Amino acid sequence: MTPLRDIFFSFARIGLLSFGGPAAQIALMHRTLVQERKWLSEQHFLRALSFCMLLPGPEAMQLATYAGWRLRGTPGGLIAGCLFVLPGAIVIACLALAYAQFSARPETAAILLGIKASVIAIIGQALYRLSRKALHGKIDLVIAGLAFVGLFVFSLPFPLLMGLAALWGALRQTGQQTEIAPEDYKKTRLFTVIIWVVLWLTPLPVLWLSGQTLLFDLAAFFAKLAVVTFGGAYAVLAYMAQEVVEVRGWLTAPEMIDALGLAETSPGPLILVTQFVGQLTGQAAGGTKMALAASALTLWMTFVPCFLWIFALAPHVENLLQRPRLQSALSAITAAVVGVIANLSLWFGLNVLFTPHSDGLLPDLATLRLDALALVVLGAMLLRFKTSVPLLLAICAAAGWGLGQAG
Repeated sequence: MTPLRDIFFSFARIGLLSFGGPAAQIALMHRTLVQERKWLSEQHFLRALSFCMLLPGPEAMQLATYAGWRLRGTPGGLIAGCLFVLPGAIVIACLALAYAQFSARPETAAILLGIKASVIAIIGQALYRLSRKALHGKIDLVIAGLAFVGLFVFSLPFPLLMGLAALWGALRQTGQQTEIAPEDYKKTRLFTVIIWVVLWLTPLPVLWLSGQTLLFDLAAFFAKLAVVTFGGAYAVLAYMAQEVVEVRGWLTAPEMIDALGLAETSPGPLILVTQFVGQLTGQAAGGTKMALAASALTLWMTFVPCFLWIFALAPHVENLLQRPRLQSALSAITAAVVGVIANLSLWFGLNVLFTPHSDGLLPDLATLRLDALALVVLGAMLLRFKTSVPLLLAICAAAGWGLGQAG
């Protein structure tokens, strides 16, 4: 039996070093869990990764939780999952506090421009890699195109697009389903589900009864977000930006873009951008105390469901991976996510490279920021030479500061 102490220190190291997005984080876990510690076999690691990609939420965090659960049950899963998130959450909380204090300064704006320009290059690379893996034929291209048009042109709700893609994928696939779990086993899983659902949703009635309207709205929104986060953080960001900026008015578009840029600079899952958004919203409404309360609440509503999915479904890994309709639905969702990330890339790029305006879908070309364009090109070149994400962000931030100093 693996000692909890070993699990603690291994996942603390993973949490502190997990920069660079899901691909880099999964590679780090593979090296630690499979090659160095030999806690999982290569085949088991890949099956676990496939399972986590079926679930809503950050797949890297859920993979860490699954590995901890596999090693020492619920205590191991809690240790692994929490340590994967907490270092980045602490960094995000500090960055959000600093942003609220210093974001208006010219030098801060110049540094943020470099970070945001590098994020355009990072998202573009993610879109290219995902499209190569996810789009295998004309049907996938059509699904991706429709998702893009639905979001960019018609501003359709993200959950609706994901639901339609999943329905299409499930209906076009037939196949024999796997066996259902025995009754006694299902009762055990039901007990687990009830416990974690109650833990997850308890803040909602408490906040409603206490009259904390903003915190209740934040909790309800991020609870909903947690169950539709298929396709990774970039897919969710398109939906979150739509809701937070255009529908609810919690943040402005520049603040939302800054949130994503700064989230890229922290370790841990990129979905920690939700914490940044929640904290800024609380800061604007009630100062530092409200900001920290909103930050903690957002973390709770975003990440507690990850433990729910793993502890309830991990024993069913083999059955889930053999369900043809589920696999087909996931494939269709993945194709739609390509269109969603394309929409995010365009929205993000237009807001960074041009002066925002409200007339039509396309920007005024006369407002093109040449300094931002130069920084995007720099970021793309650095990625072309396989520069690590932390170094890329540091170089582009320094370049942005330099351009700001030069006027």
